[in-house]
Amino acid sequence: MLGINEIRWNPLLKQWIIVAGHRGRRPWRPGERGKRFCPFCPGAPETKDLGEWDVIVLPNKYPALTPNPPKPEDPGTPLFRVGEARGVCKVLVETPRHEGDLHDLSLEHMVKVINMFREEYEKLSRLPFVEYVAEFRNKGREVGVSLSHPHSQIYALPFIPPKITAEIESFREYYEEMGKCLLCDILAEERRLGKRIVYANKLFTVLLPYYAMWPYEVHVIPHRHLGSLMDFNSEDSLYLADALRVVTATYNVLLRKDAPYIMVFHQNPSKKKLGYYHMHIEFYQPYRDRDKLKYAAGIEWGFGVFTYDGVPEEKAGELKKACSIAVDKRLDKVLGGCGGG
Repeated sequence: MLGINEIRWNPLLKQWIIVAGHRGRRPWRPGERGKRFCPFCPGAPETKDLGEWDVIVLPNKYPALTPNPPKPEDPGTPLFRVGEARGVCKVLVETPRHEGDLHDLSLEHMVKVINMFREEYEKLSRLPFVEYVAEFRNKGREVGVSLSHPHSQIYALPFIPPKITAEIESFREYYEEMGKCLLCDILAEERRLGKRIVYANKLFTVLLPYYAMWPYEVHVIPHRHLGSLMDFNSEDSLYLADALRVVTATYNVLLRKDAPYIMVFHQNPSKKKLGYYHMHIEFYQPYRDRDKLKYAAGIEWGFGVFTYDGVPEEKAGELKKACSIAVDKRLDKVLGGCGGG
């Protein structure tokens, strides 16, 4: 059964689930039991033939999707749908250094990371079986990261994820009714009100959204109406690199530790350039206080209803203070100001 790798359709929620039996064998944080091994460090079997490098992309050793997947198992009834787990899974390694976070990279190095995300989005979107390129970063044992070396992941999916589908529908409805972009208008109102702005530079705003689900959730929103990284120019990459460095440094100051988080890029589907869609980056922070985790439990998992433990405006205030310290003490160079200033 470990060899089963397929996608199964949930008819109640109308979404695909990836079944990947072999991923149960992947290692959990190798090196923590005394013997250090990291597949992403220079000299490892995965990297030893690459020479000197600063940012690399490697195939995922335990991929949930593959370009040539096995034939799916017959579900035994027409009531159940199954499909091939056809796709691509890669790992983007941001630095040869074994420890650190995005804010530990220089601004120039971080631009290279953004450009690599863009290159992979473009390359994978051209594959005929790919419908969506999901680019994301998991950081910390609290969110289940199995390897501590700084890295992100890229899943080229054979379907559009349900959360993106829901966003697309919301953008479409608003555009048809108002003739404008929903996120452009949300950003304009957030900037006018100013209560939840954490940081802003010339081209991006970092904010804790009015409708946040996680206590220290922040969104990074481009001021220009951009659908994906494919619409970026060199200046966009520079200012996004700046914003992402500030977010991770802010989290580290806020929690007084090497902070965990999830970072996800929400972009246009690979085969659809939707003019009304506005790309953005979302960060989910598992802590609700410096030493207290926010657990998704019955109401969240069972019903999809989030309870926000706190008041968003107060949490935004905490993030602004942490941002000011991060900008003054942690970062060598920034292109904007905390609180939108």
